[in-house]
Amino acid sequence: MSTPYPFTALVGQTDLRLALLLNAVSPAVGGVLVRGEKGTAKSTAVRALSALLPQVDVVPGCRFSCAPAAPDPGCPDGPHEPGAGSARPARMVELPVGASEDRLVGALDIERALADGVKAFEPGLLADAHRGILYVDEVNLLHDHLIDLLLDAAAMGASYVEREGVSVRHAARFLLVGTMNPEEGELRPQLLDRFGLTVEVAASREPVQRVEVVRRRLAYEDDPAAFAGRWAADEHDVRARVVAARALLPKVGLGDTALLQIAATCAAFEVDGMRADIVMARTATALAAWAGRTEVRKEDVRQAALLALPHRRRRNPFDAPGLDEEKLDRILDEFPDDEPEHEPEPEPDPQGPDGGPDDGGPDDAGPDGGGDGDGGGGVPPQGPGPDTPEAQAEQQPEPEAPEVSEPQPSAQGADAAEQAAVRAAEPFRTKMLSVPGLGEGASGRRSRARTAHGRTTGAQRPRGQLTKLHLAATVHAAAPHQKARGRTGRGLVIRKDDLRQATREGREGNLVLFVVDASGSMAARQRMSAVKGAVLSLLLDAYQRRDKVGLITFRGATAELALPPTSSVDAAAARLEKLPTGGRTPLAAGLLKAHEVLRIERLRDPSRRPLLVVVTDGRATSAGTAAGGRPDGTPRELAGRSARLLAAGGVASVVVDCESGPVRLGLAGVLAADLGGPAVTLDGLRADSLAGLVKNVRTPSPTLRRAA
Repeated sequence: MSTPYPFTALVGQTDLRLALLLNAVSPAVGGVLVRGEKGTAKSTAVRALSALLPQVDVVPGCRFSCAPAAPDPGCPDGPHEPGAGSARPARMVELPVGASEDRLVGALDIERALADGVKAFEPGLLADAHRGILYVDEVNLLHDHLIDLLLDAAAMGASYVEREGVSVRHAARFLLVGTMNPEEGELRPQLLDRFGLTVEVAASREPVQRVEVVRRRLAYEDDPAAFAGRWAADEHDVRARVVAARALLPKVGLGDTALLQIAATCAAFEVDGMRADIVMARTATALAAWAGRTEVRKEDVRQAALLALPHRRRRNPFDAPGLDEEKLDRILDEFPDDEPEHEPEPEPDPQGPDGGPDDGGPDDAGPDGGGDGDGGGGVPPQGPGPDTPEAQAEQQPEPEAPEVSEPQPSAQGADAAEQAAVRAAEPFRTKMLSVPGLGEGASGRRSRARTAHGRTTGAQRPRGQLTKLHLAATVHAAAPHQKARGRTGRGLVIRKDDLRQATREGREGNLVLFVVDASGSMAARQRMSAVKGAVLSLLLDAYQRRDKVGLITFRGATAELALPPTSSVDAAAARLEKLPTGGRTPLAAGLLKAHEVLRIERLRDPSRRPLLVVVTDGRATSAGTAAGGRPDGTPRELAGRSARLLAAGGVASVVVDCESGPVRLGLAGVLAADLGGPAVTLDGLRADSLAGLVKNVRTPSPTLRRAA
């Protein structure tokens, strides 16, 4: 819609609106990252903010929005003489998740640069956002190298484009806002640290507040212009207050007491580096200016800590975000308040003139539905034959020395009872599991792949637009034709056919699909705790290597997709933590479920190669409902056929053997042979004892890949 939703018409979301307004007052705060579930007004609030920013004066015709009073001396469209300019509204530029590097920073015309020596530069989104807002929706899904470029430009206030000896620099100062749903994956801690503030948003559960959200949204959609008109006076007041706070900001004093409070708070919460101290100081100063004061008080420091520190305390994706407010108050109370020079005036509402109830507002993404279900079946398990070694082993307690104090239940008890979930053991560092061959998937840190960034391995003719010039190969291709082309001067005569694209090799992210045995044979508490600790360690490794993950569990008579493939490893960890155990072992059902999930994911994302991690002791005591109808063969035979089906599809696999104790059947090794991958014990999974797991898996042919 052409008329944006008014900022002051948002219902509630106090912290979100305050963080955005503080960045509008002082862009030096460093932007804001908005984290929250879908449908909580994240996008609506950001798009509404642009209408509150004051207009900017720009040099007429300058593509880089130079200020006429102080133009950028290095502007590619310059030089500009200081003088009068034209006013226009501050822009809000959106960066799509699938944007290329050239679209973000701009692109040089390599052909003209080589042939004519002309710096023909096409500005990117960073230039468009200069002196405005750069909004990145789903910032956690943006490629890492784009995030690095984006945050570097935000920190330096300039964008640099370097291509084969030709460089362009232009100013790029903007208010950076990112929104994300944590269920879809986390940002790396070092990237979280580059956002000045962070806000957690959630929808209210109060019916009255939700009714107000719906009422306002429907009124806006019926007549956007009329709805915006009813809030025009409030929008004008908040816009004027932003202008006044900007003018007051240079006069705000940050006393020694406030600085000590900031330093003590950052030290007490063990925040890495000094960026948190600087951001807190700038935020507290902006809070004072927003409140119309010229001195920073303890409440400003407290609010600054709540906005600037929670995301900087996360060391890994399994750490819960947030700040202990009681601890924060104890730290601040150790320092006496500075005596105010005069009686303070009542502070206006920091959120502007909004009389609506406090709750999450509407989001422009539309209604959301569905959810993650954990439905289970009540189908009776199909037992194995009485002569199979799996059945004989499962009918008696397993003689595992470390688990003497907690004997195994009988087979009858395992079928009927479900044991409560146990906590995972402490995670450890694992050695890297990788998919063999050379892929072409999304940028990551696991398996070898042809990527846009990495070491140069060769050159080829460009397919479409030239982006990464291989200068030596281009010169080599053009050199034999110089005499025929009538070269007379020192420069080479370059034609389009001479241009060569650099081919580069880096690392890709994979789809790591975990298939976890939750049957009765895994139910001994110490063993299941160790298993969960191992899977948690692999999840942490997947997070660091930028993989997608999925989780399948099998027990009783069914296999369940506990978590569809996602970038959110903390969601997988939460499902793993709640995983109960009990029942027989439908190994074939788990493998067939994995085959189906991988088949669907291959259609959705054909370039992302899978890595299957099966965590089991290898027993198969139930055919499972996933085997379909009346299965032909014993559970062990069905499991073998299912494993060979995955191997025929070229799926790289690893079996984590959970069997322990003096009596071992070695069934996990048989399963690994059927899958065409290695087997490794829980102890062997650690970084100091594991070497070269995924090796002898043949690279699938296109025929096999299509057949799978």
